[in-house]
Amino acid sequence: MEIGFLGLGAMGRGMAARLVEMGHRVRVWNRSAGPVEELASKGAEPTATPSEAFRGDAAITMLPDDAVVREIGLAGPLLESAPRGLVHVNMATVSVELTRELADAHAARNLEYVAAPVFGRPDVAAAGKLAIVAAGSDAALDRVAPLFEGLGRRTWRLGPDQVRAAAVKIAGNFMLASAIETMAEAVTLAARHGVAAESLLDVLTGTLFDAPVYKGYGALIAARRYEPAGFRLRLGLKDVGLALAAGDAARVPLPFASVLRDGFLEAIAHGDGDRDWSALAEVSRRRAGDGA
Repeated sequence: MEIGFLGLGAMGRGMAARLVEMGHRVRVWNRSAGPVEELASKGAEPTATPSEAFRGDAAITMLPDDAVVREIGLAGPLLESAPRGLVHVNMATVSVELTRELADAHAARNLEYVAAPVFGRPDVAAAGKLAIVAAGSDAALDRVAPLFEGLGRRTWRLGPDQVRAAAVKIAGNFMLASAIETMAEAVTLAARHGVAAESLLDVLTGTLFDAPVYKGYGALIAARRYEPAGFRLRLGLKDVGLALAAGDAARVPLPFASVLRDGFLEAIAHGDGDRDWSALAEVSRRRAGDGA
């Protein structure tokens, strides 16, 4: 297939490279040139503007936030020049509000829009093992299914309403952030009673919390290994904000999301914004008077 790929951050680079490896013709665009050059060395075709990449059978966007999506015109101007028959697949985490806006904008121009956010870190993306949550028309989902098969270990189809996929991704990231916060507090509590973080997490991840999230992030928290960032802490703040906004829109109270937001803000104020979001654990340590 001929594919455009817009957004070559930590996740996007691995995903675009995977598509090249699968034998697709991939046009790439990014706001900074370095990742484009990296992908070009692997066989992708560099483009200078978003509109040049927004071509072919499908265009995949993996942009960092709502603001960038709007800035490059994906809710309007960029769609005007899109070829008929193009399927736009957004695989990034964006708000429920923007998801609805994008779905309407595409429908008004007879373009297919698929919301397909993913769960997984950069190494998982590069290995083609992402978990994909997808919503859109059956016809559009069928057309991009071969791409999903190469990018992910499984795709969950949630029906035609794209907002459902956005809601699942936002809810999932809220749960991830909550798990990090509870591990951080538990580690700090146990440490004050003489229990090393490694010992606590060895017990808990081998019994009650025998799951990849607790094992993976628990290891980072225990070792205080926050660099390189698999998912930057400032993006965690963004996603907690998306959860709060989605809650406001549906009149769903999310009291713990407010706690998380304050923790992320405190971490960023201490210079941790570009570290892995498991660095949220340092907030709990500081609050307990354990220093940096």
